[in-house]
Amino acid sequence: MINYGRQFIDRSDHMAVKSALFSDWLTMGPKVHEFESEISKICGAPSFVVSSGTAALHCAYAAIELKDGDEIITTPLTFIATQATAMQFGARIVFCDIDTQTGNIDPNSIEQLITTKTRAVTVVDYAGHPAELSKIRDMCNRNNIFMIEDAAHSFGSFYQDSPVGSIADLTTFSFFPTKNMTTGEGGAVSSINESLLNKARLFGRQGVVKDPDQFLVSPDGKWYQEVHRIGLNYRLSDLQCALGISQIKKLQKFKEKRDSIFTYYNDSLSKITQIRLPIKSKNVNPMWHLYPVQVLDGSRNSLFEYLWNLGIRTQVNYIPAYFHPVFQSLGYERGLCPKSEEFYAQEISLPIHPSLSKKDLKIVVAAITNFFGY
Repeated sequence: MINYGRQFIDRSDHMAVKSALFSDWLTMGPKVHEFESEISKICGAPSFVVSSGTAALHCAYAAIELKDGDEIITTPLTFIATQATAMQFGARIVFCDIDTQTGNIDPNSIEQLITTKTRAVTVVDYAGHPAELSKIRDMCNRNNIFMIEDAAHSFGSFYQDSPVGSIADLTTFSFFPTKNMTTGEGGAVSSINESLLNKARLFGRQGVVKDPDQFLVSPDGKWYQEVHRIGLNYRLSDLQCALGISQIKKLQKFKEKRDSIFTYYNDSLSKITQIRLPIKSKNVNPMWHLYPVQVLDGSRNSLFEYLWNLGIRTQVNYIPAYFHPVFQSLGYERGLCPKSEEFYAQEISLPIHPSLSKKDLKIVVAAITNFFGY
């Protein structure tokens, strides 16, 4: 079976976790701080780790003090965590359509959706290809709203020579097994704004304040701590961070392998007129998380079943968020973002991950070529 996404774990990862098991720390300890330091180097901004990409988004929205009645502008072409975590604060989701070339939010459609209630624009780096970050950054600055980047797909990507994580007010990452590197479950938040990062971190650490300089009440012992605002337990363990530290050492190799797979598919499938291949904009250097193909002749579902029957596990990314019954019950209707819906109806994600062999790739290409009669 050839999976569309899969973790790459080797002996160095095994030994890293084993070593952590023999230490005095199982939950938050020195490995957490070491991993956070390594993440900060990759994304070019101070960072902290959390238990998942969803937790990272929740912390980001907490940091901007999102509240009931606020609006978040974002794309429907993403996993529902992008919207669900904002809705937990009572925010209303305003959906913006995409650029069908990249699957990213269309920056030219955002500004007309901004109102006095808009709190932030949350961009999603679809497939690992960064959105038009500078254009959206400038737009958010002009309108005095926050820019949040859901970079669950793009850890290790660059935009105009700047690493993803160093541009938005807050950037969130995921280290789920199918992502660009893994800690099992896990995620991170980075920010170029120290105040926002501290608010996000405090929310993810149950709101516990341990710094005596920040106490509002005189302590009655060395054990004393305070909670000023309620937070949640989104901690990541030393065991998971030990794996992360080992994985991040291989990040450049992972990137090179994913890039070589992207190039192989582009070269091998370019003559098939029934499909549209993904593009890479000149101003980005992506860490490819997905290889999304658009099937133009209406046979996407048939191709999906055909490949699955051959043991080639493809995926469809994503069902437009407002298609889900939870949004339908709130009055959102289909037809809201026509380009996103067309993209979804045509999209299929081919296998791309570091464990794929050249033989695997040849099998995938041969199957697709045969399906379309080439």
